[in-house]
Amino acid sequence: MFFTWWNGATVGTLWHTYRHGRLVGSDEFGNQYFTRDDSDRRWVIYDGDAEASKIPPEWHAWLHGLTQTPPTVNALTRQSWEKQHESNQTGTENAHQPSGSLLRNNNDAQNAGYQAWVPGKS
Repeated sequence: MFFTWWNGATVGTLWHTYRHGRLVGSDEFGNQYFTRDDSDRRWVIYDGDAEASKIPPEWHAWLHGLTQTPPTVNALTRQSWEKQHESNQTGTENAHQPSGSLLRNNNDAQNAGYQAWVPGKS
């Protein structure tokens, strides 16, 4: 906790939040959102790793001042065509792998005509 800022809030952030922060709400991922009454400062304390893609769109809009009322007061209406929010999947097994990618489990890369480069051969 003292040396790993990516593993939750640092001691300084927790101390500042305790002294000056007012809890505004939390999201379905367990992230907690705070503000200061005497300024426009807004911040998040992540539940787990500090990964910005874990913030849902409605809280992102509030954090960046695009909306003045938090989603706990004025919730966004979800459209029927909107997908459920999920965090960035890059580097995981669920990452997007387009057709022809060498990382896919099937043989699309071989079927797409890709050949590995071999040094010394033309």
